Order: sequence, then structure tokens, then C-alpha cells
Amino acid sequence: MPIPLPFQSGQLVVVVLREPRERVWGRLLGLEGAGVAIRGVDLQPWEEILSLVRRGESDQVSLSTRFIPMHRLETLYLDEPSSGVPSLEEDFRRRAGQEAQAFLG
Repeated sequence: MPIPLPFQSGQLVVVVLREPRERVWGRLLGLEGAGVAIRGVDLQPWEEILSLVRRGESDQVSLSTRFIPMHRLETLYLDEPSSGVPSLEEDFRRRAGQEAQAFLG
């Protein structure tokens, strides 16, 4: 019996990629055997992203829509709080003063 996946289009996720190793946070657009489609940002400059959005300079953020082939996918996480640590969505809302879904448009 197949196990249903908890991932739905529109949910916020974190994708960990390999070769090169990257972490991407964003809105899941689609998930299939060939790969993942996501609208989001690289997490490496997270503090800079929050600062730009807070200052009203969202247009300076490198937001992109990407298709990631399955062979690059290491892990796919739902963006949810864990062990008392807020989700990235909650962190974004609190520190950038904007809703993540609106930002990721």
C-alpha cells in the first residue's frame, strides 16, 4: 500500500540539494518523479533577505521559480515549527513584517 505524501502545492517547504549543496525555502509548485518545482530563495543569505524585505527593498531579493531535478534532491521538508523552534515562515513574518505567501507570490 503506498504511503500518501504530506506535500501539497502551495505549501512552504525547505529543499536541500546536493552537488552543489544548497538549501532553498519557498512555495511548492509541484512534485513529481522527475523533480520539484518551487518558487523561493536560497537560504544562505537569510539575514540579508530579511533585512531587504524589512526595508521595503523586496525587489532586490533573488526570488526565482525553479525546477529541481530529482537527482539533485537530498531532502524535502515541510516548513513547520519543531522542538520549540519557529518555522521559517513564522521567522519571516516576525522579522520581515510581511506574510511569506505574499512575498513568494
